[in-house]
Amino acid sequence: MTNSYDIAGVPIPDYGAAYAGVRVRTTELIRAATPAQHETIAAATPEWRVRDVLAHLAGVPADVLAGRVEGIASDAWTAAQVERNRRTPVEDVLDEWAETSATVEPMIADFGTMAGQAITDAATHEHDIRHALGAPGARDSDAVLIGSVWCAQWMGATVAEGTAGPLRIETDLWSHTFGSGAPGTTLTTSAFELLRAATGRRSADQIEAYGWSGAARVDAVVLRIFVPRATAFTG
Repeated sequence: MTNSYDIAGVPIPDYGAAYAGVRVRTTELIRAATPAQHETIAAATPEWRVRDVLAHLAGVPADVLAGRVEGIASDAWTAAQVERNRRTPVEDVLDEWAETSATVEPMIADFGTMAGQAITDAATHEHDIRHALGAPGARDSDAVLIGSVWCAQWMGATVAEGTAGPLRIETDLWSHTFGSGAPGTTLTTSAFELLRAATGRRSADQIEAYGWSGAARVDAVVLRIFVPRATAFTG
């Protein structure tokens, strides 16, 4: 199944396949890593080790299938996933992720707005793990495309509520103008950078250093549930 948004001007790839891509790539990275690397703190999520980020990723489809969706996406919900697998061997967590995902992946497209959120979360944490393991890559993946567009929809809502006028965003994967009329400001950056900035993985100074035509609008880029990092971060 192919999904599309009303923005961006490009087809949005299949959600289930995009999620599977995150899972397969992340699984390969973690299986190639050493036990010591599994214990490495993921700097993008400073309270979690690599294995804790994995526990969260694997915990999402497990909770969906088990009906544990009260408080979904909250800090308490994700903390329970990490705690549940805190001492489980990494290989067992990877096996559980593969098993539950075989059922959940074909269902993701039917999750409504939560489908975009699920892909955004998975893509975000793939790159948190990549940074921790020193293994950058997949920065133009289908999941990054979906996640960046999903975040941009919320940016559009922020623009609509403000008084600073339309904002145009031009990335390597898609472009769109939010608001009516000629844009007063244009942001040019990669879809990957937009995704990382939106989810609190970039500082305000880094966001202001993007390609802005007009005044930088950090408040429109960072989703409201996040804040910019205090210091620069490149992962």
